[in-house]
Amino acid sequence: MANDLQFFCEQLVRLNATMKELFENGNLALFTEMNLAIKELHRIESAGNEPALAPLHEECEIIYKNFDMIIAVLRTTENGEIDEGAQTALNRLLHNIDRAVVEIASGLNLI
Repeated sequence: MANDLQFFCEQLVRLNATMKELFENGNLALFTEMNLAIKELHRIESAGNEPALAPLHEECEIIYKNFDMIIAVLRTTENGEIDEGAQTALNRLLHNIDRAVVEIASGLNLI
């Protein structure tokens, strides 16, 4: 694997591990860690230097857009309190990201 592709894969694993921890304990501070991993994924994918990532663009976009929506939902909460509607939305968006991560990993023959 080329260096960028290897780093992309590392960030994908980082994102997946962070999401696993988030699902297990609900620590909202983990969104910061997710953001860092997603920014690196985007940086590498958008540079377009890795041909192996080109067919995975749509799945990458799912990650980026759903994370942007997560941030939008979090900004609408009052005092950081997540009501039932916001929790339902967050869960759905996180599951969309999780599905995209699995599809990308499969597309890269990592699973």
